[in-house]
Amino acid sequence: MTTHATTPRRDLPILSVDKIGALKPELADVIEYRKSGLSLNWIVGCPLECGYCVRHLFDNFDMKVPRRLMADEEAATRLVSHPYFRAHKTPVQLLNRATDPMLPVVKPHLFNVLRTLDGMGLTNHVLIITRWRVDPEDCAVLNSLKNLRLTVLVTHSNIQHPDIEPVDSRIAAASLRTLYEHADRYRTILYWRPIVPGLNDTDADIERARQLSRHAHATVFTGLFFRDEIAAYYEGHGLPMPYEETARRKIMPEAAEQRILDAFGDGGSWGALFRKTSCGVAYAHGEADYNGHYGVRELCDICPAEQLARCAKAWTQPDLATVTREARGLGATGEVEVNDRAIVVEGLDEPPRYYLQHGFGYQCHDRNKPHHHRQHGRAPIGWEAENGRTPV
Repeated sequence: MTTHATTPRRDLPILSVDKIGALKPELADVIEYRKSGLSLNWIVGCPLECGYCVRHLFDNFDMKVPRRLMADEEAATRLVSHPYFRAHKTPVQLLNRATDPMLPVVKPHLFNVLRTLDGMGLTNHVLIITRWRVDPEDCAVLNSLKNLRLTVLVTHSNIQHPDIEPVDSRIAAASLRTLYEHADRYRTILYWRPIVPGLNDTDADIERARQLSRHAHATVFTGLFFRDEIAAYYEGHGLPMPYEETARRKIMPEAAEQRILDAFGDGGSWGALFRKTSCGVAYAHGEADYNGHYGVRELCDICPAEQLARCAKAWTQPDLATVTREARGLGATGEVEVNDRAIVVEGLDEPPRYYLQHGFGYQCHDRNKPHHHRQHGRAPIGWEAENGRTPV
């Protein structure tokens, strides 16, 4: 029998200053504030080639080999030193923009940062999103963390078109089951996305998701992020165009959503279903939603009663004077409003709005980009307004 010596793990190389300078500025900046948290992306490059990947937006889809932009320790320090980071409060995402965190060459660096943050005694929510392989040894590492409130979201689409989704969805399904079976200190979520009518929303697709939902602490479903750059990739590679137009927000048509809600609401013993990521994360940890979605009450009509009670108890309309003072300090212009759904501001882009939202546990919207009733935070494509016209 032939034996093989164990090969020492080699750290991912760090890109040179010149190569980092050649990246799109948004990609070279390792921290971005997104709705689900302050996002740390110190590794770029991914071989998985999912056709709808947001890497198209950063002009690095052809970068297949992961590389670090800095050392792991420096990345963790950058995160906790960021002006928008609040210990024990700000939700955090790791490696959700330019690679898959569970790739064999990436996950040792992911674990380094997790251990570093955990060693600081931080209890922040930390979200990891993967579609790749997770084994019991990985689960043991995740369970060893003492302080962080960790959630692993497993992306599963069941898209069968190999040029749109080259990664076999059975990999994600196996990872979900493994994570759920071994979960102790962390929680795992079935991240059912992107759902595209006519591509992966058959009765069989929905039934598969229902069965998988039994192997997760919560299920979150969402549509396709279809920007101009992604549409150009589809067109250039002869892929079937899912929609006739692109949109700034994710596209989840009303009819597709209703079919899913009907299937999950048929009285079967399926897992809890949520429209929003933070709602699923909060439920999985037995907490109120940190994004304050409870103010947008039509989002809550599918939530379990116990979760509604948690969110209702925690949801408090903030004081207008306090909100105005903080918003002005961040650069808000025009009137600042606090209504029974959200804080409404002008002159603030997404990062400071999310900073306010997570600070107050209350939705924060841009007056010039309104969230329409029932299609909250999603593109108007496939939705009809109450007056019978498509919302703009």
